[in-house]
Amino acid sequence: MTPKCFDELSAEMENLLKVERPKTTQIIAWAAGNGDRSENADYIYGKKRLREIDRRLRFLKKRLDDSEVIDPLKMSSEKVQFSATVTVEDEEAEVKVYSIVGIDEVEVSKGKISWRSPIGRALLGKEVEDIVSIDAPNGSFELEILKIEYKEIL
Repeated sequence: MTPKCFDELSAEMENLLKVERPKTTQIIAWAAGNGDRSENADYIYGKKRLREIDRRLRFLKKRLDDSEVIDPLKMSSEKVQFSATVTVEDEEAEVKVYSIVGIDEVEVSKGKISWRSPIGRALLGKEVEDIVSIDAPNGSFELEILKIEYKEIL
């Protein structure tokens, strides 16, 4: 993943650990002191919310522990690799720009595509002036690589 994604996921984990979880446990403790827990909505919802927080924390911890942070500013290659920003031209001469990112960072509307997507997989390892064929769910098409850059992905 890119450093930006790592920082965002780390910040989310920090917020859940230091703000959301303590607030939720405080609500549960208060609700438990109000008597019958079987009909206490604050208690029942609080316990459910706590399970959701803990599940998300486990997911984030695993994702961050297993991730490899790749900074595009430190990359230098003539080939398309993870974190590359690639300018391509399609069959209708329309120019598009794609940044190859991890699955947690995908924003197709901003040109951020996963390295696992059909376009991402097809572009990896290619060079400028290469023509790649993409087999997408809605049909096959070709792209010509015009430019490969390693820059900050916004």
